[in-house]
Parts: sequence; structure tokens; C-alpha cells
Amino acid sequence: MITSAILILIVAKALPVLNTHIYSIHVTRITSIVFLFAGALSLNTLNLESIGSGIGLYSGLFQVTAISQLIEIFLFMIGGGILIAWPQIKKKLTSHPKGQSKGGEKFILLLTDKYSTDYSLVVLFSSLGSSLLISSYDLISIYLSIELQSFGLYVLSTLYRDSESSTNAGLKYFLLGGLSSCIILLGTGIIYSYTGTTNLESLYIINSIIDTAQMQQYIIQGINLGLSLIFIGFLFKIAAAPLHNWSPDVYDGTPTIVTTWLTIIPKIAILIILLELQVKLGVIGGIKTIIINNSGYLLNLSQSLIFNNNIIKMLLLISAILSLIIGSLLGLSQIRIKRLLAYSTISHIGFILLALAVNTEQSIDSFIFYIIQYTITNLNIFLVILGLTYIINNTESKLSINNNILSVNKDISFISEFKGLFFSNPLLCLSLAVSLFSMAGIPPLIGFFSKQLVLYSALQNGYYFISVLAIIVSVISCSYYLQIIKLLFTPSDLETTDNYSPSEITAASPKLRAAKARVGSFSFGVNLIDKNEIILTNTHSYLISILTFSILFFFIKPSLILNSTQLLSLSLFYI
Repeated sequence: MITSAILILIVAKALPVLNTHIYSIHVTRITSIVFLFAGALSLNTLNLESIGSGIGLYSGLFQVTAISQLIEIFLFMIGGGILIAWPQIKKKLTSHPKGQSKGGEKFILLLTDKYSTDYSLVVLFSSLGSSLLISSYDLISIYLSIELQSFGLYVLSTLYRDSESSTNAGLKYFLLGGLSSCIILLGTGIIYSYTGTTNLESLYIINSIIDTAQMQQYIIQGINLGLSLIFIGFLFKIAAAPLHNWSPDVYDGTPTIVTTWLTIIPKIAILIILLELQVKLGVIGGIKTIIINNSGYLLNLSQSLIFNNNIIKMLLLISAILSLIIGSLLGLSQIRIKRLLAYSTISHIGFILLALAVNTEQSIDSFIFYIIQYTITNLNIFLVILGLTYIINNTESKLSINNNILSVNKDISFISEFKGLFFSNPLLCLSLAVSLFSMAGIPPLIGFFSKQLVLYSALQNGYYFISVLAIIVSVISCSYYLQIIKLLFTPSDLETTDNYSPSEITAASPKLRAAKARVGSFSFGVNLIDKNEIILTNTHSYLISILTFSILFFFIKPSLILNSTQLLSLSLFYI
């Protein structure tokens, strides 16, 4: 479905007849429908009886399982929700023909951002890569899928070519993302050179049929090295510490609607493939298997493979500890909202990696649940920030003096811009406060239960130090969430530039005069005074409401999500 939609959009964009009669808002809405329909098709495949044990596709390159299909449905639903937040710009133009009086006609055009069509097409490419990555069952298909996803993200981060910060962020993302892809490819090559296969099922079999100590040591060393490099490359892509330095710069440099996609969708697919590799290529759930080799000696595979398991586990635990510390402490010094949310994401990645490192049925249950709650809460935060941005841009003058720079529909960049917004937008600010409290882990919100499950599973398996550390840094991280909430409910004395007339603004800044000249070049002999108004759509508002109520009232009916995550975690170990 996603592939068909990509081909159709490419043809529609290439044909002049269709390209001039289809507005960008139509493409965005069509893409949202495509995501929802693709999710419905994925839901329909769950009716297949053999889906539990998995269905191999394309000679074993991909395997469809219950967990891959459910995560794919979740991914498509979130992707459609993000596209719903794309801004609709209502442009009011007051016109009068040259040489006549200024009491000309007034008319309204419904427009959208000129990059909306490109955005929809790119996110479809990226989503296709994410969908394939979730179902990948071969190291080659894993690499190709992660590259397809990454190429879409590189283009997405540089989508706003007129923005210098977006271009810089995209270039940094491309260079460092290419480095991480090289590390993944190197790990894949090493595993192939030692085992002669890249198929995950074959690697699982090799782990269970080693019958001599010499062969065991030789192959295990190769798998250890290759898996370590692959995990390092994936940790780089999800911005886990200490491989996180690119994340705050990229997220802060891109527009908020692009940052929303970058912080959510790519991480879901990568974390699920890490789950597959950790559960199946480590000691499978701590299983104890004893066989008799050709010489008649007993061989305990749990002992022979424990070195392999410890390497990956130590790598994940070190990254989890550093992510928890760095994400919480460095977030305290941030004054820009997207940089703060980037460090918040790093901190949450620490909790997710901790659950993955423990590698038991209970910890994998908490792992999947944490991904779901983080995605819902993070999406709601960005949707609210986008909604507040649209409203602020409507109430302020669209032609303002800001260090002699034309400010048109700018994003909320600094935390201080949230000051006093509750008094003008109480519902959106309450929704933002609920989401931030959930991120901080305040009961009885959904974020509290996710952290509780992770910490409980860690304590049950003897990880006392890192559990205490996670509690401490979680308390520390509450301070920067509370800082935003405090600003929301603090009265603001800021003044807008509504009192400035267009003539005063134009006379004050050469850049504004140049901008007005550019506007006039499209007027075809008509002088235009434009006033943009971004519409906060009903669908956008409904989605914020649904997500907020899910976060707020999860404790009333928690069994729906918890039972699903428990079944998925058990399927990984016993099917």
C-alpha cells in the first residue's frame, strides 16, 4: 500500500495537469488516509493462523510475525497523526489596482506550505523503510531497510532549503548517519566472514549446533564483534549516549513539524529490530540447553554462549547509564525547547535500553509498553507545541521587527516563549502540562506506570545500582519539565507588534522592504498587504484531546495495552 501510494504521488507530481490542480493540503490529507488504510491492511493480516510463528517472505529476507504487524499498525497510526498536524495557512490579501484608491477588494485564499507535497512523499519513503526494517530477517535486508529509512530522514531534515539552520542540521545528520551506516555494514561483513550467512534464522541455528570448543570460540568471537558493531551503529541512530551529540543540533535546527517525525518514527523501528537481535542472538531468555558432542562430552550451551550475551548486555547497560545521566543533567541547562526535548528523549532511551538489557519476559513487556507510552506522550507534546505556535502566529503581527529580520510564522524556539500562554490558551496548556507530568513520571499518568515496570523488572533481576540511578535522574529531570509548566502559568508582560503599521515596518528594515518587493512581484499589478492566519484544524484538536485523555485516564482501563504487551513479550520467548 505504501509503495503504491509513493508511485501514485510521484506520477501526480510529475504530470503538469495534475500538479496544478491538486493543492498541497490535498496531498497531505491523502497521505494521512494512506497511512490509516495501510494500518487497517496490517490489522487484517493478524487473522492468519500462522502469523504467530512467523511467515517468511522473499526467501527469508523478511518475516511477518504478530509483533511486527502490531508495531507496524502502531507506526502507521502515529505517522497519520503527525501528518494531520501539517499547518493550513489562511492568507488574507487586501488588494487595490495600481493608480486607484486603496479601498480595493478583499479575498481569502486557503494555502499550505510550499514544502507540504515534498514532506508527504518523503515521509512515505521513510515509513516504507521503517516498515521493512521491523519485518527484516536478514542482515542484508536490515541494512537496506535502515538505509531507505535514513535517506528519507536526510531529505526531510533539509526540506526547508531557505533555512540555513535546517541545511546545517541536515548536513550534520547526513554525515554522522552515513558513519553509523558504515559501522552497521562493517558488523554485517564480519558476521558473514565468520559464519558464511547473513540470515538471522541461520545464525540462531549456528548458536545451537556448535559441537567443538575450537569451532565455538572461533564463531562466537566473530559474532561478538559483528553484533557489537551493529548495535553501536543502531545506538548511534537512536541518539543513545555517548553517541548522542548530533541529536540536539539536528532537532533544534529543523522546523518543529519535521522534528516531530525525526523524534518518533525512526526510533520505533530501530528499537524493535534491536529487540529481535537481543532476544534471539543472545542467550535466548537465559535458556539452558545441554547436548552431547561427537566425543561423548556434555556441552552446556548456556555457558558457551554466555560471553556473547555479556558483551551485548554490557554495551546496552553502559549506554543506558550514560543516557540516563547525560539526558537528565544536560537538559537542565537548556533554554531552547527542542534541545531540551532532545535531551529528554535521550533520558527516556536510557530507560528503554535498561529494559532491553535485562532481557526477560517481564522486562521485554516493559520495553514494549515504554515505547508505546513514550510515542503517545511525545507526539502529544509536539502536537500541542505546533498548535500553540499556530495560535501565537495568529495573534501577533506577521510582519514584525526582530533584529531586522522578517518573522513570518516562526516556530516556538525558546522555553521563555511559553510564559503566560495558559491565560490565552488554557486547554492546550493544560494538555501540555499533563504530557510533561507524564514524561516526568508523575502518578497516576501513563508515564509513571512505564517507568515503574522498567524499574521493577530491573530490581527483580538484581540491577540495584542502575535502578537507584534511574530513580535519582528521573527526579532530577522533573525540574526542567516543571520549569516549562511554571512558565505556562506565569503571567506574561510581553507585547506584540500588532500596533506597527506596514509602512513603519517597511521603513525600519531593508530586509522587510525586500520581502515586500518579492510579494509584489507575484501580484500581477496589484499591491498586496498580506496577513497570514494558520488554522488549528478540528482534526488536530481532536487528536490532541484523544492523546491527552489516554495519558490522563490510562489507570482506569490499563488492561488493553498491558495485556497486549504481555502477549507480545511471551511470543518472543515461547513461540
